[in-house]
Amino acid sequence: MAHFNLKLPKMGESVAEATVTKWLKEIGDTIELDESIVEIATDKVDSDVPSEVAGVLIEKRFQEDDIVKVGEVMAVIEVEGELAATSESLSDIEVEMEEQPEVEAVNEESPSEEVTPVEVATEHVFLASEIETVREFVKAPKSQGDRFYSPLVKNIAKREGITEEELQYVEGTGKDNRVTKNDILKYIENRTQPTQASSSVEVSTEAVDQKPITSPQVIETPKAVTVNSGKDQIIEMTRMGKMISEHMLMSKRTSAHVQSFVEVDVTELWNWREKVKNTFAQRENEKLTFTPLFIKAVAASLRDFPLLNSAVDGNKIIQKGEINIGMATALADGNLIVPVIKNADHLNIIGLAKKVNDLAIRARNNALKPDEVQGGTYTVTNVGNFGSIMGTPIINQPQVGILAIGAIRKMPAVIETPEGDFIGIRKKLILSHSYDHRIINGAIGGQFVKSVADYLENWKETLPY
Repeated sequence: MAHFNLKLPKMGESVAEATVTKWLKEIGDTIELDESIVEIATDKVDSDVPSEVAGVLIEKRFQEDDIVKVGEVMAVIEVEGELAATSESLSDIEVEMEEQPEVEAVNEESPSEEVTPVEVATEHVFLASEIETVREFVKAPKSQGDRFYSPLVKNIAKREGITEEELQYVEGTGKDNRVTKNDILKYIENRTQPTQASSSVEVSTEAVDQKPITSPQVIETPKAVTVNSGKDQIIEMTRMGKMISEHMLMSKRTSAHVQSFVEVDVTELWNWREKVKNTFAQRENEKLTFTPLFIKAVAASLRDFPLLNSAVDGNKIIQKGEINIGMATALADGNLIVPVIKNADHLNIIGLAKKVNDLAIRARNNALKPDEVQGGTYTVTNVGNFGSIMGTPIINQPQVGILAIGAIRKMPAVIETPEGDFIGIRKKLILSHSYDHRIINGAIGGQFVKSVADYLENWKETLPY
C-alpha cells in the first residue's frame, strides 16, 4: 500500500490559489480514477479537482473556506501498490510510502522561509471578470510571529483602507488562524458600524479616549430592518453575487465615471448578416450572432484609440500591448461573468464567432477556466439582448472603459441621397460608452464611441470579415 498526495493543480499562469468550497468525499470513501473529490473557487470560476488515482481517501488537509496555494497537498489517498507504481510517471504528484512518513511530513510542513511575490490578476465579474493585481501571500507583522494574508484578503483590505498594522487585529478563523474572506468582511462591517454610545446625546469622553481610532468615520447606508411578516422572502446572496457587489462598489469608488452616447444606423450590417448567416452556419458549423461583429468594430477602434486599452496604477497609466476584450455573459442564476477574448484584434469574423460561441456556452455551463476570465483590457456588454435600448454600465476595474450595446430597433430616419432627402425605415441602436474621466476626457471618449459607430455603419467598406 502507498499514499498518493492530491495537490491543487495549476489553473492558469495568473492563478496562485483557490478556496475550498465543498468536499465531495469524506475520509474512508472509495474514490475512482478521475472522480471529483473537492469543489474549489477562484475569484471568478468554480470548478472541481478530480483524483488522478483510484483508492481510499484517508486524509483531508484543508477544511471548507480554507485557502489553498497551487501545488499544496489537499488530500491523501491510499492506493494499491500497482497503482502507486503507475502514478510515479504522472506529473505534479508525490507517492508517499508508509515506511517514510516522517520524511514526507517534514517536506510538507516546512515551507521555505522566503516567499516569492507572484503577480496575480483578479477580475470580478461581473461579473466581469478580472481584474486587480495583487501579490501572493505577502508577510505582515504580528505581535506573535509572521502572519500570512491571501491576495483576496489583502485586496479587500486595500480597497477599504485597512493598513497591514490594522490587519493584525482581525481575528482569523481559517487554518492556523488564517484570516479568511468572511473574517475580513465581518471586521469591516463591525469597523464601520456606529457604536451604541454614539446614538446617545451624552457621550463619555473617557470612553472615547480609551477606544483606539483605526480609520476615518465611514457613513453607511442604513440597513433594512429584518421583520418577517410571513410575506417577505429573505434571499442569501450567492458567493458570486457578493463578489460582484463588492467589485461594482469598488469600481464606483475608484473611477470617475462619465458617459457618451451615439446612435448607430446598422441597416447595412443587419442586411449583410441576413444574407450570409445561413451559408456561414453551413460552412463553419457556427451560428453568426451580432456579438462577434460588434467586437470586431470595438477591437478596430481600440487600435485607433489605444488610451482606451489602458489601466491606471496610482499616478501611472499602463497602456496594454494586447487587446483582450471581455464580453459580459448572463448566467441562469441572474449573475454575470466576463469571459475574455484574448488578442481579439488578431481574429477575423470566423475566429471571433467560434470564440464567442464557445465562451458563452461554457460560461453558462460553469465550465470556464480561471485564465479565461482574466486579463481583459476592455469590456463589451450587450444590454439589447434583454430589450434595453441603452444603459450606463459600470467600468470593469482595472480597465478604463466599457461599451453597452442597445437593442436594434426599426426607426424612422431622414435618408440623404443625391436626389434629395426622404424619410425611410432604418435599423438603429444606441451605443453607451462609460469611461474613466481620470485619464479619458470627453473628446477621446466621444471620438472612440463614434469610431465604433463608423465601423458598424460602413461595415463592408471598413472592416475585413
